[in-house]
Amino acid sequence: QVQLVESGGGLVQAGGSLRLSCAASGRTSRTYAMGWFRQAPGKEREFVATISRSGGHTSYADSVKGRFTISRDNALNTAVLQMNSLNPEDTGVYYCAASARLIAGWSEIEYDYWGHGTQVTVSS
Repeated sequence: QVQLVESGGGLVQAGGSLRLSCAASGRTSRTYAMGWFRQAPGKEREFVATISRSGGHTSYADSVKGRFTISRDNALNTAVLQMNSLNPEDTGVYYCAASARLIAGWSEIEYDYWGHGTQVTVSS
């Protein structure tokens, strides 16, 4: 089992930045592909970004390309989502997820473990 804990959420004004972290613990003797998803109020959870086990491959939702950057530190078992130029449409609960796949994609079914989420609120 792998436990994931997100941190770094909060309230920020439009145009601002936040840095989300995801700390993995438990069965971390192996590495996992990591992803970030978000869920806005009244909407379904959606894909944001993913990074492969090695960190050599990343993929982003069109809505965040050029503004968000996903990275990882395998030595520290953490994944980071740097979010810049935030706008109110980025508001939601952000979830970290881990996949046993070498490279995971946008579908939730590809991910095996999930964190409980961290709230991000962007005011206009």
